[in-house]
Formats: sequence, structure tokens, C-alpha cells
Amino acid sequence: MIRSLALGLGLIAAAPLAAQEPLPQIEILPLDPMRDSLPQIEIQPLDPAQGTLPQIEITPLEEAPGAGPVLETTPLEETAPQAPEAAVAPGAVLRGLDRVSGELTDLDLLAGESADYGYLEITLGECRYPADNPSSDAYAYLTIRDRRADRPLFGGWMIASSPALNALDHPRYDVWVMRCIRE
Repeated sequence: MIRSLALGLGLIAAAPLAAQEPLPQIEILPLDPMRDSLPQIEIQPLDPAQGTLPQIEITPLEEAPGAGPVLETTPLEETAPQAPEAAVAPGAVLRGLDRVSGELTDLDLLAGESADYGYLEITLGECRYPADNPSSDAYAYLTIRDRRADRPLFGGWMIASSPALNALDHPRYDVWVMRCIRE
């Protein structure tokens, strides 16, 4: 049975190969006709008295015959969307997770205030939110120190909607921004 199955598969697999048309021919052009359209780079040798790197001059491409239209570019300032105005809040609500016990703790901090959370000391620098949509997001500038270490573990902006974008890296604790306190 295995032999007849193998013969049957061989005939089925060989049939489509015999019915195929030949592949189209590919024409390969030498590089020499294209050489004139490439930019020319001239490197000058290093002058020992100058003590700097060699100067590189790049000759721009000449407009090749049959080339397509040249694209017009506009400065980035004209096309970039304007960032929404941010309002400064007096404080922020942070949430901490102790990974060992699984306990969640909410911390209400005012700007410039510090709070202790386990081994950590968390200081809120500032909390901002979009002025046109206050409930949409919160951005808090935090400095987080382990009281047992010399340098801060984290210093920077945390974003409530994307906590993993700029997160605290600690083996036991997670801290993230929930929202700004606006009143």
C-alpha cells in the first residue's frame, strides 16, 4: 500500500511540472551605462598640518533624461500638527504594586511632594494634562529613589495612557501614573 501511495504521489507531483510554460528571459545590463548617473565622491587626502579629517565633496546628480518630476518638499514646521496645549495640575494620583504581596496602593501627591512606598521614595515634580480634554491623559514628571541605593532608579516623564513607554525598572515594585489632580 505504501508503494502504491508513493507512486501515486510521484505521478501527481510530476504532472504540474511538465505542463508549465518556460520562464521568461531576464536581461542583465552592465553597470557601465549607469555609471554616469551616480553621484561622484571625491576624497581629499589628510593634510598633516591641518590635523582634521579629510574633506568630502559630493557632486549632485545631473538631471537624467527621462527622469520623473522633481518632488517639492515643504518644511516640517508647516506640515507638522500642532501639539495640544498642556495645563499644569497641582498634583497626581500614582498607583504602586508590590509584586511580592500583590498589594496595590494609590498615592496622592502634590507637586514637589514626596511619599514613601516600600523601599522607594517617590517625588512628583509636575503633572500635566491636555487643556482641551482633561480626562484624556496625564503626564507626570517623577523621581524615584531606592532609599538603600545612591542614585535614582527613575527620573523622567511617565504617561498614564502608555505606562510601559517609560517605566520604572525595579524587581519588587511597579509605579505608574493614574491621573492628574485638577482641584
